[in-house]
Parts: sequence; C-alpha cells; structure tokens
Amino acid sequence: MQTQQGWELLTAPLTYEQLIDRIVEQHSGLSARFQDIARFIVQNPNDVALSSLKTLAGRIGVDPSALVRFAQRFEFSGFTDMQRVFQSRLLSAAPGLAERVDGLRRELGGIGRGPSLFRELVLADIAALHQLLDIIPDRQFDNAAEILAQARTIYIIGQYRAFPIAHYLRYAMIHFRRDVRLIDGAGGLAAEQARAISADCAMIAVSFRFYAREVVDIVEATDERGVPIVAITDSKLSPLTRHAKEAFLVPAGEHNFANSLAAPVCVAQSLVIAMANRLGTDLGDLLPQPPGAAPQLAQLANETTRLSRSDVYAASARRSARRPPSKPAGKARPSETAATKSSS
Repeated sequence: MQTQQGWELLTAPLTYEQLIDRIVEQHSGLSARFQDIARFIVQNPNDVALSSLKTLAGRIGVDPSALVRFAQRFEFSGFTDMQRVFQSRLLSAAPGLAERVDGLRRELGGIGRGPSLFRELVLADIAALHQLLDIIPDRQFDNAAEILAQARTIYIIGQYRAFPIAHYLRYAMIHFRRDVRLIDGAGGLAAEQARAISADCAMIAVSFRFYAREVVDIVEATDERGVPIVAITDSKLSPLTRHAKEAFLVPAGEHNFANSLAAPVCVAQSLVIAMANRLGTDLGDLLPQPPGAAPQLAQLANETTRLSRSDVYAASARRSARRPPSKPAGKARPSETAATKSSS
C-alpha cells in the first residue's frame, strides 16, 4: 500500500497471506454475495488454485462474473490474476480436505464393496484429522492452556451442532477440580448467565457455520468486558475468530447434516489435556499419582478409580448383584421359620 500526495493507492496483494488478511479485514463491509465468495475462498484455497472459473462459480452458487468482480474488488485485473496467488501457495502448501479425501479413496479403493455413506463419512473424518496436524500448531494449545489455567472460572458456550462439544468440555474439565460452567440457556437465560463473567474468568466458545446468533452476541459482549476467549470454530471469517485470544480452526467440508464432529472433538480433547498438563504441578495436591505417570493422565486414572469405587458404573453394580449381602447371624428368614413349624 502506497501513499502519494495524500491519496491512498491500493495495490493487489502479492502473497496468499496478504490476500487472506485483506479479505478478513474487509469482510464485514462486503455485500452478501461477496461474503459467500470470500468464505469459500478462505476455506478452500486449493480448489481456487486448481478449478476453472465456471466450476468455482457453480460450487459457490454465483455467476462467473461475480468472481471476476470480486477479484477486481481486491485490486486484481481479473479472476485469473487472483488465482495465480493461490497457485503460488499451492507449490508449498499441504493438501486440502478435498484432496485428502480423494487420496484416501484411491489408497483404500480395494477395501469394501463400493461407496457408502458410512465409508464416505469415515474417509472425511480421517482426512480432517490429518489436516489438523498441518493447520494447528502446538503453541496454540500451550497459549490456550495458559489462559484456562489462570482463569478463576471457565465458562463454556455452544449451541446447535456445537452443543455436544461444549457439553463434553464441561464434563472433562470438571474432573480437574476447576470451576467450570456451561452456558446452556436454560429458561432462555443465556445472556443473564454470561453477564456473571468477569475479567478474571475465561470463556470457551464453540460455533460453526451457520453461527448461532445468541452465541455470537454473547461472545462479542464478553470480549468487550476484557474476558479472554478461546474459540473452536471453522474459519478465519467466523464471527468468533476476531474476538478470540486463541482460535482453533477445524477443517470444514460441505455444510450439511452429515458433517462430522470428529475434528472438533479431537481439538476439544487436546485442549483438556493441555490444560491438565499446565496444571500438572497443582494436581498432585488433590489426588495421589501413580509413579512415573504423566500428571494429567494420572489425574484421569485416579478420577476413574474413584468413580468406580463409588459404585456409579453399571459393571460395578452387576458385580455387587452377584454377591448378595450375607444374612445376619441368628436370624432365619420367614419362609424357613414356616417350614420348620410345618415339619414339626
């Protein structure tokens, strides 16, 4: 970007990273159609590099001329000029989600008897989990764990498809003696629950396209109060990303009912273990740890043992049922007394 005599002269982004940063920065000011194009481009950069203008327009659901105007909106001469940025990135980029799924189809082509919904879902899950290794650095978990470890109370929010992730996070984190609260919106009081969050707390927000309006509003209000937020979402353009101290972006495929939660569940589990690892020196004061065990795994093992001894598991109940309590000494059951009288 250059300035000359007070006028700002925009130039086309030279790299993929510069283009994505500019799209994210200007996303809220784009038209609804351009926002759809931006979302697809950000989440499917490999497809943009390899597909024709007509093919991409068909997948996004817009006219090809809209893609040309979008490219010109970001100072490119046309779509082909913008596509070169994505093609340059492709030389060093890891495979995208679609490429990974296609590769797995070829690799496992001899297994099973043709395509099926189950097979396709498993392939998509494997590909998404592989992609996590390329797009989420370890330092993100370290940073998020630091935020959560320092928080007085951890609030968790997620609705619709994200609700199981939020519920799991509360279930797992509460084992580590943390004050963890799920903003479940019971009675329509989600906003009121969120108003109790203070700056010495932290929030974990989970939301995927299409983003729940109430979750977005609560995240925005919580961020304004200076509360650190850890987000699990699916795009740099997600309304959660700009409010989060750390945003974990999970691979996003086609948005439909069959969209799997395997990748976000993996991130959630890793986040729990990262927090436990960060708290490892404190956990030893709460429960004894087996010699040589990693602190966080020892904590989980001890908690499971405690629950088992509390007879909360069905297996424990069955074992108890096979060992009925012994009869008190010197007392006969009523049936035995009756039988004795009749025989005499």
